[in-house]
Amino acid sequence: MPSKITLGPITRAQNSCSVEVSIENGAVVDARCGVDFFRGFELILKGRDPRDAGYLSQRICGICSAAHGTAAAMALEDAAQIRPPRNGALLRNLILGADFMQDHFRHFYIYGLPDYVEGPDMGPFAPGYTKGFRLSKKKNDLLMKHYQQALDIARLNHEMVTLLAGKAPHNQGLLAGGCTVPPAADILADFQSKLKKVRAFIKDVMMTDMMILAETYSDYYHIGTRAADFLEFGLFTHPENNQKRYFPSGALIHGQNKEVNSNLIAEHLRNSWYDEEAGAQHPAQGKTIPNREKSGAYSWVKAPRYDGKSVEGGPLARLWIKGDYQRGVSVMDRNMARVLETEKIADLMVQWLAELEPGKPVFKSFKMPSKAEGIGLTGAMRGPLGHWLKIEKGRIAHYQIITPTAWNFSPRDASGQLGPVEEALIGTTIEDEKEPVEIGRVIRSFDICSACASH
Repeated sequence: MPSKITLGPITRAQNSCSVEVSIENGAVVDARCGVDFFRGFELILKGRDPRDAGYLSQRICGICSAAHGTAAAMALEDAAQIRPPRNGALLRNLILGADFMQDHFRHFYIYGLPDYVEGPDMGPFAPGYTKGFRLSKKKNDLLMKHYQQALDIARLNHEMVTLLAGKAPHNQGLLAGGCTVPPAADILADFQSKLKKVRAFIKDVMMTDMMILAETYSDYYHIGTRAADFLEFGLFTHPENNQKRYFPSGALIHGQNKEVNSNLIAEHLRNSWYDEEAGAQHPAQGKTIPNREKSGAYSWVKAPRYDGKSVEGGPLARLWIKGDYQRGVSVMDRNMARVLETEKIADLMVQWLAELEPGKPVFKSFKMPSKAEGIGLTGAMRGPLGHWLKIEKGRIAHYQIITPTAWNFSPRDASGQLGPVEEALIGTTIEDEKEPVEIGRVIRSFDICSACASH
């Protein structure tokens, strides 16, 4: 008879999710991932001015807010059939890039590192697990020192967002049509100075720390595995062609990498606390009707599927589809890809800064359509992010959002197919059921965000 463990909180920030695993003969044989609260942003947006979506949807998350602002801007630009000017596209890449690095620093050091490094007997490290730490005292102390330094580096990234977009999180300067802050010389010099410090930390510290973890916990290249079924919507637009991305889109299923067809996306509600008026629906038609009393459901997260398949998103998916990293699919591969992606983004930001043209437009004004539909698809910190917008009589008539964590942390779908995190947990060997540190390492390798998922 399998034993059951329920773990929660999971994420070390905004703790509203839990995972139930069944263990038999020392290994996980079943898993159910759930998020325990409902927020209702899709309902809040209904009836609002379409320009509000960029600001309100950023409140879905305090860590990846620029990604929601970007997707909302893209959806409205698609509806209005406009695109930002060259400077506007570059500035948006810089704002999103700085927020991306902030997220990756925060997750790698603040939320992820305590799984592998023994901290002092004080909060936020205590109470916590006491087993499974393998680093020598010298290396443990070194990584704890870098944990502290990473707080300042993450703050530097928020300061970079503030320089170009007014504030962070929930910036005010990234919007449909481009950006609001012209690339003045003093602002760019300040931004460049901060970026130089961030890049030095990535190359001199973060990469080394990642290699220490990979060497010490090399067995985690074989834990948290699943098939290489990935989805990415494409990250950072080229200023000359907003359909082209520096990190390309792709749907990799059964080894075949194909162009993303958004018509193949559907959300299942069978095991989610929402009423089902029909079967799995495309987000352009899908509805959000909360029902906490629904029998058999176990999460406020819907179960998105691509062409009927459970797919994983995030840095590993992006680098795999781009062809930059294809070593494997595991806990350590996800962690490694996150660090490698941080370095690649920092290098791209140097290029975008050099391409800005002072004095040229940063924003394109446009007439709000009274009736239109639009889609905003972008890569986000944790994977593919989509906003679906319908405008009627100049107001938002329909708004649906699928976040990266909804893809990764979804419950079972109508056919019983597990979500990616649930799949990755199956087969994980647990050394001590009273301190199942292995489970947390698998889940946190996805950088899940319950606030985003239950928007």
